[in-house]
Amino acid sequence: MKETIQKDTKFDILPILSERYSPRVFSELPISETELRSLFEAGRWAPSSYNRQPWRVIWGIRGSKTYQRILNCLSEFNRSWASNAPALLLNAYKTTTEDGKENFHALHDLGLFMGNVSAQAQHLGIALHQMAGVDHESAKKEFQFPEEYHVATAVAVGYYGGNVNDLPEDLREEENPETRTRMLQREFTFNGNFQNEPGLNSSNQESITT
Repeated sequence: MKETIQKDTKFDILPILSERYSPRVFSELPISETELRSLFEAGRWAPSSYNRQPWRVIWGIRGSKTYQRILNCLSEFNRSWASNAPALLLNAYKTTTEDGKENFHALHDLGLFMGNVSAQAQHLGIALHQMAGVDHESAKKEFQFPEEYHVATAVAVGYYGGNVNDLPEDLREEENPETRTRMLQREFTFNGNFQNEPGLNSSNQESITT
């Protein structure tokens, strides 16, 4: 059971959103295929443009060949910590529509899919750490994706917990979720024209911890 993290949210939001964070160390509790299927089922019901559902997921549980193949596609930095995750995912999306045109919204739809997966994971006490550091072309070749697919991200999956000392020393301080921040709403929501004024920047002001 993870420790509840109190966030300085400015408005009331669901606990599964306010308590979520992205660890790099996980409990030794295994993740089963059934638990992964629960996450994927949540993602399955995400909205997508024209209901195209362009997302595709490769998954592997630690100790399996697929897990090691995914791990080998990660950047050196991500391999340094992700090998302690009980499961790994590799996310891709179909870049074209049925008539062969560019699906401009496919990456957006993959994000909605993962939003559902993230909420379901948090509901189950499972943590996710999503990663951009993937050798996309190597992963595409390794897992035999057709040309019209793009490998976008990888995800480490596991229960909250574990020993921070299992991480490389330079990552241990970052593992404290209390130090995470978010932009203030005034920096990204505008009731009118877009603004990019220095005075809106929260970098030197109190910001929202995550």
